[in-house]
Amino acid sequence: MDFSRSGRNDGRLVALRNGLLAAGNWIVDHVKMIDAWPSQDTLANIEAEQDGTGGAPFNVLVDLARLGADFPLAGAGLVGRDGPGDWVIRTCADYGIDTSLIVRTDRAPTSYTDVMTVMGTGRRTFFHQRGANALFDADTLDLAGSTAKCFHLGYLMLLDRLDGPGSRLATRSAELLERAVTLGFQTSVDLVSEERRDRYARVVHPTLPYVDVLFLNEIEAERVVSRPIMQAASIDVPALVGAARSLLEAGVRRWVVVHFPEGVLAAGRPDAVLFQPSVNFPADSVRGSAGAGDALAAGVLFGLHQEATMEDALRFGVCAAAASLRHPSCTLGIGPLPECLALGERYGYRPGFVPEVA
Repeated sequence: MDFSRSGRNDGRLVALRNGLLAAGNWIVDHVKMIDAWPSQDTLANIEAEQDGTGGAPFNVLVDLARLGADFPLAGAGLVGRDGPGDWVIRTCADYGIDTSLIVRTDRAPTSYTDVMTVMGTGRRTFFHQRGANALFDADTLDLAGSTAKCFHLGYLMLLDRLDGPGSRLATRSAELLERAVTLGFQTSVDLVSEERRDRYARVVHPTLPYVDVLFLNEIEAERVVSRPIMQAASIDVPALVGAARSLLEAGVRRWVVVHFPEGVLAAGRPDAVLFQPSVNFPADSVRGSAGAGDALAAGVLFGLHQEATMEDALRFGVCAAAASLRHPSCTLGIGPLPECLALGERYGYRPGFVPEVA
């Protein structure tokens, strides 16, 4: 299907869809660099701190802008009528992101996350305030007014209203994505890792028939398909491929994209299986890994919007993810796409993990 040509928009034929609309969690990250992760009842020192973007739409849109996307970028969601909400709107304006579909509310504060990043390892732990994102619903968003080519929604499992039951379909997010497909969008979805494993099937599976590209990591893939993918600390490649294929069988329309430290696997219809190793980025240059998954999604979506092959899109994704490691925030490590691709040329790609898949 060529999504760049046309799409129905409440009875009106859109001659040319262009750009990306991203909706879901809008979060202000309070990133704190700490000297060590403390045990219970002990102290760690905060060595540095700054605010940054957080949440799938905010991160992906800013990443795309920093990568040099020359197509329209727009956001949709719910933020508080408060200082952090002002910061979200102002930051989007700085990057040329259309905020006309971001609604302000007095009913809840702008969502935020305290991101504790350990210096020297880049490992991070999140303390999250759901805030206004918990109120974001399908009725909040007028998709019919957008002529974007791509609609990216994230994160499922962290959008209380959308994760809840719908009036026609099993979840409100399924109803929203069904409408997006009907209107002619190319849809993509991302998840968040959550400890409550029993929710994954209930929240994620109803959306799959309306998702063109599903992004998830190996932990989320295990929980969505309810079977192990990891063996000790290693990826079980046949299990990974089987999980991706089972998600296609469950309804994903084009691609299942599973990312993990060694790289990214994409399984597509009818029987494509592609693997791209991650950039062999030096560990001592890692400043933080928050946002790496969204950076990968941004790189892949950049490629797919521009009709690149999935092989090229995956390479864009792993190079954007590597660039994101250069800064403790989610987005400020990203540079123009040629600069990110140069990281792959400079450091090469992770050796020794190009699986044989059948």
